[in-house]
Amino acid sequence: MKSISDKICNQMNRQFDFGELSPDGRLNDLLTSVVSDVKIYAEEQIKRINQLVQIGIALSSEKDTSKILEMIVDEARSLCNADAGTLYIIDKEHKRLRFKIVQNNSMDIRIGGASGSEMTFPDIPLYKEDEQPNHSNVSTYVALTGETITIPDVYEADGFDFTGPRNFDQATGYRSKSMFVIALKNHENDIIGVLQLLNAQDSVTDEIIPFSAKLVVLVTSLASQAAVTLTNNELVHDLNELFYAFIKSIAVFVDKKSIYTGEHIRRVVDLTLLIASHINTADEGSFKNICFDEAQMNELNMAAWMHDIGKVTTPEYVLDKSSRLETISDRIELIETRYQLIAQLMQNNFLHHQNELLRNGPDTSVESEHLGAEFKHEIAILQDEFTFIKACNHNRTRIKTDDIRLLEKIAKKTYFVNNEPKPYLTPDELKNLSVPAGNLTREERHIIKNHVTMTHKILEQLPFPKSLSHVAEYAGSHHERLDGSGYPKGLSGEELPLQSRILAIADIFEALTAQNRPYRDPMKLSRALQVLDILKEKGQIDSNIVEIFTKNKVFKEYAEKELKPEQIDISLN
Repeated sequence: MKSISDKICNQMNRQFDFGELSPDGRLNDLLTSVVSDVKIYAEEQIKRINQLVQIGIALSSEKDTSKILEMIVDEARSLCNADAGTLYIIDKEHKRLRFKIVQNNSMDIRIGGASGSEMTFPDIPLYKEDEQPNHSNVSTYVALTGETITIPDVYEADGFDFTGPRNFDQATGYRSKSMFVIALKNHENDIIGVLQLLNAQDSVTDEIIPFSAKLVVLVTSLASQAAVTLTNNELVHDLNELFYAFIKSIAVFVDKKSIYTGEHIRRVVDLTLLIASHINTADEGSFKNICFDEAQMNELNMAAWMHDIGKVTTPEYVLDKSSRLETISDRIELIETRYQLIAQLMQNNFLHHQNELLRNGPDTSVESEHLGAEFKHEIAILQDEFTFIKACNHNRTRIKTDDIRLLEKIAKKTYFVNNEPKPYLTPDELKNLSVPAGNLTREERHIIKNHVTMTHKILEQLPFPKSLSHVAEYAGSHHERLDGSGYPKGLSGEELPLQSRILAIADIFEALTAQNRPYRDPMKLSRALQVLDILKEKGQIDSNIVEIFTKNKVFKEYAEKELKPEQIDISLN
């Protein structure tokens, strides 16, 4: 306002002799002119303030860093009507200024950001080879000192090396003239970047003019908003990275908890996202109108990483059970020791009877021979029984009804220690050996299944942001089936979102083709695909997902990366 008041005084001094006022209306004209000037000035200031407000709103609502960087230069140039602008970000680790945005309207140059071409300019070192600050370059000087620099004409400026702009001008015919360089400082007053504007233009004549003091104030305000936005965005990004790293570390721990399921979670994540990406690109069929956005893909990714988190509560002996008798150790060794004891008892009994025969006289050879044959027969039966038990313990095929009957017959047999009868097989050993398929008893299967319930309980306690609000739901339902036969809640049909269905199929296919499961050999690719078709026909898994999985050969990339060559028994072309 000082310039307007000066204008009033100057005009009054020129037009009036203080002591007499002409009644001819000239004073009214002067006042009208001044009021008009004040109005125009006020409107311009309001426009600038509104522009800054809108810029602040736009900056704070944008999440894409590349767009934020581009917006900073666009809006700063607009405020100053500058022809060109450059934005640098400080790389503190390597002590350099990195070009992020380069714009020049006259030269039709737009590099970096969301809409520009790829940045190819080399970094500018903040320090010289002798570790002295690089103050010769105006941008590095501002980055190191935080000072704001305004230069009316770079060709006449002292103190800085403008060889670069001059070489650019000579090569292109451009004329670099007025320059304004300001540091971007965050809320802790740390310098995080440098904004450089070039060639302010008169809004009427397009003449190159110096950057005025009022424009410096406006751009300083913009730079402050921009720095805060960039810092907040970086903090959010870093927190997300930390969160994902923490989640992945937990997932790795869960995988490493079992020597037989290592890498399971990572493979399920890869396959889940692979299926989802094919759904996103489907241009026909049931998924042509479905496309997961970035937030939904992140949410699905998180759910896949977390789908087995409940296994942190599952005992290792259940997770790692590689034989029917295994708990903390494989109890087949205990049974083997027991059978050795029984054999020794049989031998002691045989020798005892032999001694009795010898004491009864020399004519006992027939009885002795009969006794020896009986002993050998008993030992042979004992050896056959143990061989059979050992086979049942490690058998990867189903235990048949006849096998169970024989196990029950063995379990009823007893031997004596200190005149106390002991069973050949304990009730728990019999129960474990009689498991028809796999290694787990009904109780152990319940323990295993409980990991899904625990997954949901653990995840629902976490304060996920809105964008990840369905993680617990998706992760906690990856064992549900469309026909209601799954667990833990027996959900069916529309109760299961598409994301849960994708995760379920990824989990099934990984388990079928896994190479390190103790209870069975890894399936060949053709058989695994056949199992998916069977489950689809039963109505247990989503037929549309299975269709895109097979028709689009989603399994191809996974098979080439994860399966052994001998598992791939169909063409992947």
